[in-house]
Amino acid sequence: MFSSEGPSLAELARQALSSVEDGYDLLAPKFDNTPFRTPDGVLDATVDQLRPLGPFGRGLDVCTGTGAGMRVLRSVCQGQITGVDFSTGMLAEARRAHPGAGWVRADVRALPFAEGFDVAVSFGALGHFLPTERPTLFDGVYRALRPGGLFAFPVAAPLPVTSIGYWALLGFDLAMRVRNALRDPPFVMYYLTCPLDAVRRDLAASGFTVTAVPLAALGQRQDGSPRCWLVLARKASTSSP
Repeated sequence: MFSSEGPSLAELARQALSSVEDGYDLLAPKFDNTPFRTPDGVLDATVDQLRPLGPFGRGLDVCTGTGAGMRVLRSVCQGQITGVDFSTGMLAEARRAHPGAGWVRADVRALPFAEGFDVAVSFGALGHFLPTERPTLFDGVYRALRPGGLFAFPVAAPLPVTSIGYWALLGFDLAMRVRNALRDPPFVMYYLTCPLDAVRRDLAASGFTVTAVPLAALGQRQDGSPRCWLVLARKASTSSP
């Protein structure tokens, strides 16, 4: 799963025993050589879905990490693109990879923006927020978007409970809960806490109109259902006078 340039087992253990912020600061220089980076296929499939809805003006990558989402924003935005994250180490890597973009270090549960962006994206970040924290995150993204703005992010379809993948993710989540019960500060990263239906409810409660489209390029499960959905959450447009 890891290349020779990726982190060692000891480095991963140090990350897992740190806080989320410190852990990603430690992992940042080698993060793009891990399976945790959003695959190019997911980014490309997102671009394919967003391009017909644009072009957009200014774009925001929420929880940008090393900047993978910037690849999407560069493809669909005509204005300034900005990444926001609270890890100094991850932002340093993102700056090197994407010169010319804007960068803001902030906790995305308190986004420092107001109606500044036409589109926002996020990749692989929802598992870092407890279900009780999602409304605050979504409220902040809603404020950051201009009227009519769009918030888009992929959500994997649930695995069948009979699959090995489901039990592997459940085992990881249980291990993290034990770790967080025994050690402070917590490292919040769970895979099974953000199902599509719950995410849609939280977005709607923040004021978004929500649809979801299958990312067909990522294939289907054996039952014909999509492997991944792209959530499209639209902020209300300003009412006509």
